Amino acid sequence: MSQQRARRSWPTLVAGLSMAGLHAQEPGRPLDLATFPRTTLEITHQGGGQVHKFPFQVWVADTPERSAQGLMFVSDLPETMGMVFPVMPPRIENMWMKNTYIELDMLFIDAHGRVTKIIQRAAPLSLQTLSSDTPVSAVLELRGGQAAKLGLQNGDAVSWKKPAAQ
Repeated sequence: MSQQRARRSWPTLVAGLSMAGLHAQEPGRPLDLATFPRTTLEITHQGGGQVHKFPFQVWVADTPERSAQGLMFVSDLPETMGMVFPVMPPRIENMWMKNTYIELDMLFIDAHGRVTKIIQRAAPLSLQTLSSDTPVSAVLELRGGQAAKLGLQNGDAVSWKKPAAQ
C-alpha cells in the first residue's frame, strides 16, 4: 500500500473478481476490482544461462483511489495475477499492508523497467512501512512467495502496455 497516497488493496479478489453490490460512488466502500484497468505484464529473468519470461495478468492502480485501495480485503490471489502501481513522477514509494489479508511480494521497478528491490511475503495486516529506498516508477504486487518460486531478482526487466483509458 502506498502510504503517500493513502493507498492499498481492498477488494475481495477471487479469480473472476467482482464485488457485487459495491459501487465506487459509495463513500467508504471498496472499489470493485472489475472496474480497474487490466493488462498483461511480463517479467524477464536471466538465470542459469537462460532467459525466462513470466507473464502476469495485472490490475492497474492508475488513480489515487485505485492506488489507495490496491489489493486490500482480497482473500485470494492466483499465482498468475497481480497489481501494478504506476508512480509518476518517479519517487521513493512507501507501502503498507493495512487491511490486506494475504501475503504479498512487492517488486519495486525503476524508470528503466528494472527491479531494484523485492520485499518477499509482506506480512498481512501490518502497518509497517515498506520502502523502495530509491526512486521508482512502479510497484508490482504478486502473490506472496511468487518471487522466490520464480527466482526473481534485482535487475530483472518488467514491461507492460498501458491499458486503454477507463
